[in-house]
This record gives sequence, C-alpha cells and structure tokens, in this order.
Amino acid sequence: MKHTAVYAGTFDPITYGHVDLIERAAHIFDHVIVAIAINQNKKPLFTLEERIDLAAQILSKYSNVQVSGFDGLLLDFAKQHGANVLLRGLRAVADFDYEFQLASMNRFLNHEIETMFLMPAEKYMYISSSLVREIARLKGDVTGFVPSAVVQALHDKFK
Repeated sequence: MKHTAVYAGTFDPITYGHVDLIERAAHIFDHVIVAIAINQNKKPLFTLEERIDLAAQILSKYSNVQVSGFDGLLLDFAKQHGANVLLRGLRAVADFDYEFQLASMNRFLNHEIETMFLMPAEKYMYISSSLVREIARLKGDVTGFVPSAVVQALHDKFK
C-alpha cells in the first residue's frame, strides 16, 4: 500500500524545524505533500506564491516531496490528493492540546485519514515562524533558524 502524507501549515516562513520534519517524513512515506495554507485568519508576511516558491526551492532535493497551496478544509485537500496521513509537528507541550483537539476533530470528520505527530530535532524545537519574522523585522540574524533563501527573502522584505 502506498502511503501519502500531507504536512500543512502557513510556512511563513519555512524554518529549519519544518525542513527537519519534511526530511524525516520523506524517509517514512512514499509521497509527502507540503500543503501551504492561505489561512485568512493570519496576516502572512509572504504571499502564498512566495511561500510556495521558497518551499519548493528549499525542498527540491527530495524527489518524493511536492509543494502545493490550498484554501479550504485540510481533510478535503488530503482526500483529493489520495493522502491517508496528516503530519503535524509538535515543538512543546503547549502545542499538544491544540493539536490533540485538531486530530480528534479530523478523525470525527474523516476516520480514514490518520494524524501522525512528529517532533523536530531538539536543536529546532524553539524555532517558530513568528519569532523568526520578528527577529528579521528588527534586523536580527536569522541564519541559524531558516535556510539561506529565506534569509535573503526576509532581508528583501524588510529593506
């Protein structure tokens, strides 16, 4: 049986923590779809197209990873793409409560799609996209948190 996983988020911007999870997922699953959400509730720094382009550039070395944008219910996106697993990243205990609620709701809505939790490597556990954006906005050094293409894109945004 082929297993396709969807790892969804806003990826604004994509961090080394995201890349770590995607790399490990690429070794576990036949196919991984990085689903970049429009997410009307957030005000992203980068447009959807910019986030897709950055992620595709950074993840191009993984032949079984696809990057796609989406708007709507993640379960519908997963079903349309034949995915049977939703990947979720957990950085800290604080993430677990929300992620547990989300996984329970998703199971209620579609019991055929499982949720799998992965934790990033310890050295990436404290990285969040919102903190990276704030550091970059204040002209701080973000090279330890995001790939070089993202460093440049952040620099260009905050010129």
